[in-house]
Amino acid sequence: MQRPALSLDDPHPARQAETLVAVIGASGRSGRALCRALVQAGQRVVAVQRRPSEATEPAARLADLGDPAALAAALEGATVVVNTAHARWTSQVLAAAPRHARLVLMGSTRRFSRWPDPHGDGVRAGEAAFLASGRPGVMLHPTLIYGQEGEGDVQRLARLLARLPVAPLPGSGRALVQPIYQDDVTRCLLAALSRPWERPETLVVAGPEAIAYRDFLRMVAQAAGLRAPRVLGFPAALLGPLARLVARLPGLPRVTPAQIRRLTEDKAFDISAMRDRLGVEPIPLRDGLALTFPRSASA
Repeated sequence: MQRPALSLDDPHPARQAETLVAVIGASGRSGRALCRALVQAGQRVVAVQRRPSEATEPAARLADLGDPAALAAALEGATVVVNTAHARWTSQVLAAAPRHARLVLMGSTRRFSRWPDPHGDGVRAGEAAFLASGRPGVMLHPTLIYGQEGEGDVQRLARLLARLPVAPLPGSGRALVQPIYQDDVTRCLLAALSRPWERPETLVVAGPEAIAYRDFLRMVAQAAGLRAPRVLGFPAALLGPLARLVARLPGLPRVTPAQIRRLTEDKAFDISAMRDRLGVEPIPLRDGLALTFPRSASA
């Protein structure tokens, strides 16, 4: 199965040559994928990260997001600043970014959750700071990101399914999810880089359609070469103690009570703005999972 093409579509090559893209969080999964796509497109890019890495491309500048002077130095000369680190650092990015730089920031659809948690609270605070700044750019709010690169949530879910005979889910897993493939996130970031934003805006990026979590779980199992689990409905209040018990078993990923609470709410979103304004059509979940577990799919 062929991956969707990644490209930086800019009809003005001279403008692209003058652009310097600084990618904050370049050592993370989304940051690495974006840097790789930018380099392949011939774009000048600087990777801003906390620690040195073995990668030789793109050029790296070291900065801790909690160090204003170091961050400002790392962003010096950038005409576009992309932040793929947590959105709670948005205020620091705004203060350090060159005044005339366009901004492309990553948030999360966790900002729409009704459940209070540090991650969602940080995204909401970052979004508020960005919108109040008046700076041109966009904050993209992705849903659950999955893909072949790294050890993501989908791989951890597959490991959990391989060990458990049943899948206990609140509401029998009827709540909706709408995961997005990593390459589609990269394509959205590239499209956002090419767009001349005039004011601060936000935009949700997600997969093509929402499905029940129980169906998502079965599709992950199938793609990973596992037997589809039997889903058991459990009250959410009882799943918290069960999660703590499972966390004690060796070799199983930890599931927190906060993660269980989020399984009780629908995470379904309209992506017409993503399609119309970014021109990105996300790939179907089944295709993305086949790319995520290629050896299982070919077995």
